[in-house]
Amino acid sequence: MPSSVLIVEDEAAILELIAINLEHAGYVPLRARSVEEAQGLISGALPDVVLLDWMLPGESGIAFARRLRTDRRTKSIPIIMLTARAEERDKIAGLESGADDYVTKPFSPKELLARIKAVLRRRAPELTEDAVEIDGLRLDPMAHRVTGSGQPIDMGPTEFRLLHFFMTHPDRIYSRTQLLDEVWGDHVFVEERTVDVHIRRLRQALSDSGHDLLIETVRGSGYGLRPR
Repeated sequence: MPSSVLIVEDEAAILELIAINLEHAGYVPLRARSVEEAQGLISGALPDVVLLDWMLPGESGIAFARRLRTDRRTKSIPIIMLTARAEERDKIAGLESGADDYVTKPFSPKELLARIKAVLRRRAPELTEDAVEIDGLRLDPMAHRVTGSGQPIDMGPTEFRLLHFFMTHPDRIYSRTQLLDEVWGDHVFVEERTVDVHIRRLRQALSDSGHDLLIETVRGSGYGLRPR
């Protein structure tokens, strides 16, 4: 599923230029001309990245970034500040507000795309297109392919997303609620026991290669992937 990028920029020409380049690179751009518009979009569904202009009408980008970081629901969204302010103290202020990166105007579209990919890799590795391999189990997001010891493994799209999340976050246990937020998506309302069903299907898909043993259940806590 393509990553969504919320662009918060009040200059229409810059907003559209960024959006077009994001579309060409395979992202889904979301457009907002103010913090108020951005907040409305975020209330509906969380974007995967926020590109946030410093100078905005009404509330500033700096203030909005601080607000996003203090909200439990939005605190993990990668934020890249966009600004013409290039002095070191401004960069420090932007990063201290909670931004993950800082890009000064004018910037090249290629540089911006590289920065987006970098923050996704750091903050949310399951959203990148990089293949991941653990103990002979390999998942390729670009090809949407899973192999175990070189042999193809068939699984449904939800099991694929679940496995991708586990493989990019190994050695951690996640509750059903956390998995619903991370894998099914924000504002998607399904029963927590749905997670159990898909965990069972994932184990079945991995059983022939023996990689079902990587999926760990901690009673009362949740599920995770533990390398051997």
